[in-house]
Amino acid sequence: MFVTVLSATTVGLDAVLIKVEVDVASRGFPKFNIVGLPSKSVDEAKERVRTTIINSSFQMPDSRITVNLAPADIPKVGSGFDLPIAIGILAANGAVNRESLKNNIFVGELSLTGDLRPVPGIISVAHLARQKKGGLFIPVASSYEASMVSGIDIYPARNITDLILHLNNEKKISSCPLIPFENLRHGQQSKFLFEDVKGQEAAKRALTIAAAGFHNVHLKGPPGAGKTLLLRAFPSILPPMEKSEMVEVAKIYSICGLMKNQFFLSSRPFRNPHHTISRIGLVGGGSHPTPGEISLSHRGVLFLDEFPEFSHATLEALRQPMEDGEIIISRAEGSLNFPCRFILLAASNPCPCGFLGHPKKPCVCPPGAIFKYKKRLSGPLLDRIDINVDVAPVEEEKLTGNFATETSEAIRKIVTRAYLRRKERPKIATTPEAANLLKQAINKLSLSARAYFKTIKIARTIADLANEDKIEVSHVAEALQFRAID
Repeated sequence: MFVTVLSATTVGLDAVLIKVEVDVASRGFPKFNIVGLPSKSVDEAKERVRTTIINSSFQMPDSRITVNLAPADIPKVGSGFDLPIAIGILAANGAVNRESLKNNIFVGELSLTGDLRPVPGIISVAHLARQKKGGLFIPVASSYEASMVSGIDIYPARNITDLILHLNNEKKISSCPLIPFENLRHGQQSKFLFEDVKGQEAAKRALTIAAAGFHNVHLKGPPGAGKTLLLRAFPSILPPMEKSEMVEVAKIYSICGLMKNQFFLSSRPFRNPHHTISRIGLVGGGSHPTPGEISLSHRGVLFLDEFPEFSHATLEALRQPMEDGEIIISRAEGSLNFPCRFILLAASNPCPCGFLGHPKKPCVCPPGAIFKYKKRLSGPLLDRIDINVDVAPVEEEKLTGNFATETSEAIRKIVTRAYLRRKERPKIATTPEAANLLKQAINKLSLSARAYFKTIKIARTIADLANEDKIEVSHVAEALQFRAID
């Protein structure tokens, strides 16, 4: 008996339809084969499926079973084919109504007792099911992810027995309701807030501009000045994500198996990898390419503390993704595109000992060590950073005094207003005086073409924060002070 069950696998961030063709022969020695470029995890499905069927009180065919995963030229990875293989065998054996399988997609891992376990990439599979205009049968633990996608019927099952009863019209499984967009947006959550930072008004101003215009930032200063705390508090002032951005982020996290029921959907991603991370860990890749830290930071923040301590090759790999907003991973099987539109936040010391230029502590580094330390960051990489700020040690009066400081919530409201203004307004104009100042800056500061346009973008963000319709001289002057002059 021959049966076809529809399933799916993920290639990059998109799901691809897979036809699970099951043939249970009427004669021949008992054998269970899976073909169609299965990985080790897919091949191990034979033992999980066999034991599940027996432990769920169904009959396992005592004959030759051949399972073909078509198309055969796409590598199959993961345990999500357990459920469609089991359903195909039971349908071929007459235990499942074959008519109920049409246009429905089945994805899920099986335990040895028949319970269904979640698998990565359910959001991508749900988008595929909507395109195919069919139902989607998944584990209960994956229903939260799938419910973010509208326009499909989602049936979450706890075990294979409940699923078979539904397919045979004996006991129906209720479909999942769509999660309204308003319910997805939880309150902004952050462990660190701007009001926790003493002083550093100049750095806070720079970070406010960066949050409103999504500009890259590099803070440089001695140890203990508050660089790390400032950058960790940065997510608390970012504007909330829109629905399309939420879906993009959730898709990436779903592929990586990082989705949780209490997902931080309204809080933008914040990734803080250690400086020993590999190049592949940062940009993505592997034999079966998966997103790296830059893609996990999509629509959010990538924080690189101790910036010069990252390996040279790792940092240089950031240059193209920072410019294009996507990373292309090429392998023998083809190329995959992962989105990575993130804000780069970097923190570094001015020298190996950290006290170069400190008003009270002397630097003990030899000149050669300082030069070598600064050379770890290449010119092309620094040219892609919009805002550079020297963070001075906190003054004693501000450190011990009880000065009022603007809260993260208040700053976030200002940032959100400027962010929405930037999206809604037409192209902003520049006054003749501001344009003249920009021309002078090109010659005196030797600005590259990239630095010139970045300066204009920063000035435009400053104008939006001030609710101005034109870029004034003061906006350009403030933007120019953020350019790195070393």
